[in-house]
Amino acid sequence: MPRPASALLVAGLLVATAAAFAVTERLKLVRSPIFQTQLDRRVFSPVCGCESDTVELGFRLRSADRLTITVVDAGGSTVSTLVRGERRAAGPVVVRWDGRGDDGSVVPEGTYKPRVHLAGQHRTIELPNPTRVDTAPPTVLELTAEPRRFSPDGDGRRDKVAVRFRLGEEGRAELYVGGELRVTQRRRLAAGKLDWHGLRGERGLPAGVYELSLVGVDRAGNRSRPGGPVAVTIRYVELSRRVITVRAGRRFSVRVATDAESFSWRLGRAGGRALPGVLVVRAPQRPGRYALVVEANDRRARANVTVEAARAR
Repeated sequence: MPRPASALLVAGLLVATAAAFAVTERLKLVRSPIFQTQLDRRVFSPVCGCESDTVELGFRLRSADRLTITVVDAGGSTVSTLVRGERRAAGPVVVRWDGRGDDGSVVPEGTYKPRVHLAGQHRTIELPNPTRVDTAPPTVLELTAEPRRFSPDGDGRRDKVAVRFRLGEEGRAELYVGGELRVTQRRRLAAGKLDWHGLRGERGLPAGVYELSLVGVDRAGNRSRPGGPVAVTIRYVELSRRVITVRAGRRFSVRVATDAESFSWRLGRAGGRALPGVLVVRAPQRPGRYALVVEANDRRARANVTVEAARAR
């Protein structure tokens, strides 16, 4: 008797295994009721206050059904219910998640997946499209600018400032000048360089001191605190003395700083061309007030020169 019983048991197991295999193979041939699943972004931030503060879930439904759509965490626990028992027609289904749980609070950082229950088919499908919630802003670790003095006059000599940065993670860099956005980097990098040409339209900004700061924007849209500021100076041509008093016919000197190769100068009827550095000029013979005008690449600087009468011998 034991042998026939064992034989029957083995035979039963074989039949059950064959049946299960047949069911499995049949299910493989059945098309999924959901297809063309997609998310519009792989990472987003519910707190960024930007266009990427939500994520859109889309798929196509093969036939009409009553749907419940939820979001589950990495452990499979439901954190948010987006659709509850709604009748949806065959075709596209689109829902949006704001990164908040059913209690209205922002969910913890991590990876989440959408899950769809089809009441009519008694099936629950976890979609293979994860998204990551990232609420931590990047940090600006380093910000430098060189040269600190430049002249955006188009002569190819120190016409721009190279702003180098390093972020705590990959992000898009935004350069602000005096609080105004001037340069945006398209690529997301952890470290890189931006060039500021100091222009307004096609003309260089006025001479003066400008403060540069940088903001990093990560893939989720979180924005860092501004890094900097770093001060740079736009200088076209600069005189070391703005007020000069000299005796008639006597020589005087003034230092001329410019990035141009050379500059022109004039004082009364006299004038000429010189190289950057110390300019030595002879004062007019007639007492009075004059203007020493120095020009380089269509930019000017001037000093007021008071010529006093020569002392009697």
